[in-house]
Amino acid sequence: MTLSERNVFIKAGIIISILCILICIAGSTRILPVYPVMEEEISVRSEGIFQSIIGKKLDVKLMAVHYCIIALVLYSFFTIILIKYFFEKTQSPEILFVVFFAVSFSTEAMRLAIPMGQIYDFPSLYLIFSSRIVLFGRFLGLFSMFAASLFAVGYEAQRQSYIIMVIIVVTLIITIGVPIDTQTWDSSLIMSNGYLSMFRFIEIGIILISISSFFIAAWLRGSRQFAFTGAGSVLVFIGRNIILTSDTWAGPLAAAVCLVFGIRLICKNLHKVYLWL
Repeated sequence: MTLSERNVFIKAGIIISILCILICIAGSTRILPVYPVMEEEISVRSEGIFQSIIGKKLDVKLMAVHYCIIALVLYSFFTIILIKYFFEKTQSPEILFVVFFAVSFSTEAMRLAIPMGQIYDFPSLYLIFSSRIVLFGRFLGLFSMFAASLFAVGYEAQRQSYIIMVIIVVTLIITIGVPIDTQTWDSSLIMSNGYLSMFRFIEIGIILISISSFFIAAWLRGSRQFAFTGAGSVLVFIGRNIILTSDTWAGPLAAAVCLVFGIRLICKNLHKVYLWL
């Protein structure tokens, strides 16, 4: 894939993130007043590493969830802008998939369909559609970082288009096939869906393989930059887990630190690897 073709994807990512920012802005003015009422209806708490340690000791604050969603959309936008600035003329097979990983956070804006449904009482079909978009984004992000780690260990850069197609097809198959219960949602504003344990196992496996691959790349290619990239992937995956499952004010700050420093490590060190190529 040429630089110009890759940059088209980056520009598309910027457009998607801007649209999701507009969704958040448009919805916020109407949604915020309904959160206190919704908090009384919550019967299922979200699950995650951070939640199991700290989150469940605190009361649910849907306002915190709302600002987590806004933070994710803004994080997606600014990350893609910075990647465009630093990599616009630098070829790196991994960075395109890092862009997809960043874009995946923008789809979290569709979680706002649940509080919007409390106001407008629209058909459940809309809730299912929005939930599938969120799931698509989450699996897209996971598979994209996995793909980036594959290219780090030496997978042929010329096969980027093929990998993109595989990721999209597999992600679509998963998100379309998952059963969604529109009557039940958890404290992170996610509809209950089937096969949760199986997908959690798959997610953990992909994360561990992705992180390991960056460190293997550092050893195979004799470049410590890939070790730092692996460390950055550890931070972004930790931050991702915290912010996607957090339903209190305790999570956003810790998640933001991990996500910002993690993506900085990834981009800075990939830029060093390919700067003179």
